[in-house]
Amino acid sequence: MHKFHVLIIEDEKNIRNFISKTLSSQGYRVSCASTGNEALSLATSLCPDILLLDLGLPDIDGMKVIRRMRSWSNCPIIVVSARTLELDKVRALDAGADDYLTKPFGTSELMARIRTSLRHSNPNGNGNSLPCHLYRAKGLKIDFSKRAISINEESIHLTPIEYKIVAFLAQNSGKVMTYSAVMNNVWGPYNESDNKILRVNMANIRRKLEKNPAEPVYIYTEVGVGYRMADDEENIKL
Repeated sequence: MHKFHVLIIEDEKNIRNFISKTLSSQGYRVSCASTGNEALSLATSLCPDILLLDLGLPDIDGMKVIRRMRSWSNCPIIVVSARTLELDKVRALDAGADDYLTKPFGTSELMARIRTSLRHSNPNGNGNSLPCHLYRAKGLKIDFSKRAISINEESIHLTPIEYKIVAFLAQNSGKVMTYSAVMNNVWGPYNESDNKILRVNMANIRRKLEKNPAEPVYIYTEVGVGYRMADDEENIKL
């Protein structure tokens, strides 16, 4: 089971700590940033499932954060701001924010907004709908709604980045996905010139999934091109 990961972007320490403790108590994984540039760096490296963004940041305006995120990611963004003017809300939504919550806010409303945004989004951040069925192939099962992976009913633990890679390949099972396509989906465009980080993660994934990593049965390498996930058995039936 992989907990949803929330990145809080808020320069006021008391508010940041309050939101962080609230989300952690509800079972979410939490990371925090106090500036826009720090947030963009963390978003690229950590690939969170949702962003909570304050607009009044000390280095760059939150609107720029939204636009730069939207240049490569469909990760849900909820603006949490003290700005109450209708114009500010419209600008944020037009820039690409998914929701706008005005300070002060109630904990219940915040949690409801997060749940709604996550329901309407793909946790892998590629903008597609969540698959309505489980992925199954040769004993491997992926439950996308629970973000759980098992082989022959035995749970497999993957890191959040490893899960994103496997889930993206499984959603495109049977197709060759280029190195750049996988990296853009997981990390954004910033690392596409060097696939070393992808190869390291894939080696770790194969050690966890494959009986013999040198002869994989779940994820195949198309040399010089990318990776291909074994066909989903449901698709084979069709």
